[in-house]
Amino acid sequence: MRGTRHLPLRIIPLLALLGTLLLPVGVTLAPRAAAAHTAAPAAATPAAPVRIMPLGDSITGSPGCWRALLWNRLRSSGHTDIDFVGTLSHQGCAQAHDGDNEGHGGELVTNAADQNLLPGRLASTLPDIVVMHFGTNDVWSSIAPDRILAAYTKLVEQMRASNPDMKVLVAQLIPMNPSQCAACARRVVDFNARIPDWAGATSTARSPVTVVDQWTGFDTATDTYDGVHPSASGDEKIAARWYPALAALLDADPGDPGDPGDPGDPGDPPACTASFRAVSSWQGGYQGEVTVTNASAATVSGWTATVVPADGARLTQLWNGTLSTGADGTATVTDVSWNGTLAPGASARFGFIASAPATAGAPSATVTCTARAASS
Repeated sequence: MRGTRHLPLRIIPLLALLGTLLLPVGVTLAPRAAAAHTAAPAAATPAAPVRIMPLGDSITGSPGCWRALLWNRLRSSGHTDIDFVGTLSHQGCAQAHDGDNEGHGGELVTNAADQNLLPGRLASTLPDIVVMHFGTNDVWSSIAPDRILAAYTKLVEQMRASNPDMKVLVAQLIPMNPSQCAACARRVVDFNARIPDWAGATSTARSPVTVVDQWTGFDTATDTYDGVHPSASGDEKIAARWYPALAALLDADPGDPGDPGDPGDPGDPPACTASFRAVSSWQGGYQGEVTVTNASAATVSGWTATVVPADGARLTQLWNGTLSTGADGTATVTDVSWNGTLAPGASARFGFIASAPATAGAPSATVTCTARAASS
């Protein structure tokens, strides 16, 4: 047939011979390639960083240098797997840090709630933790505390719609005493007094709301430059107050169930441990922090810590706990509604300011604790 080309007969035996020689090679090589492929270890997937959204107004965002101090303190203490997130970027603070944030200058929290501004910001950034100092402009505008707290509730609901496991840190606002608003100082006090009860009613085990006292120890005369916005010393104080609460969330570990009886059988009495560390010190006083950890196998419903400061020091201010002080200076601190329930291995922290004699040595204190069992 035209167009069909026939191989010479003498070539056919040669091709057959080559096929015979090559076939074993192919059969041998294929399994080796497959074996090599099977033996390659699977690449480890790095853990995603914890995404933290600083949320608020100009105190958070413009330039919000407390964020830089907080970021660097977290990093230097070993919390390197963090990512500050927000639709706004670096806003002028000279210190190197992750500048992403959600601090919108002049914004009212009631407007953010009424206009549903937060869901889009959450969708763009997907935070795991929200650090919120929000409401200063509302207080300035003489908006009723009930309405501000209703806005808080709506924002928390929107956070949980974005992430059912959202952790929320909410500030009791820093003091405000601008020359243009004589009533603002009192309004802040009145509003802050409402926040703990709101947080206790809003917090859940899955999505806790933790109150951070940013008011106590903050002086508008020295810690702001205009009666409202923090100066360098104010930024230091704000970062110092956020740090223990945020570090506690980052350190939280659901715990390893381990063997029966590790760390204790569920039927054992509740137990806790307490540890002290000095955060900073100055002539005549220091800031301290106590960590209370559930050391039993069952959930505890509350705890009481005893703090005995050394060298005649006395606790003068406290946050994230309720303080009573004996005549000898021994301080008894009980949990508050949002940090008393601790799962096995979980921790809560409270901070304090102590005054100390000029002759006192380095800050130190003896701390112990007792735990209460969860009701069945």
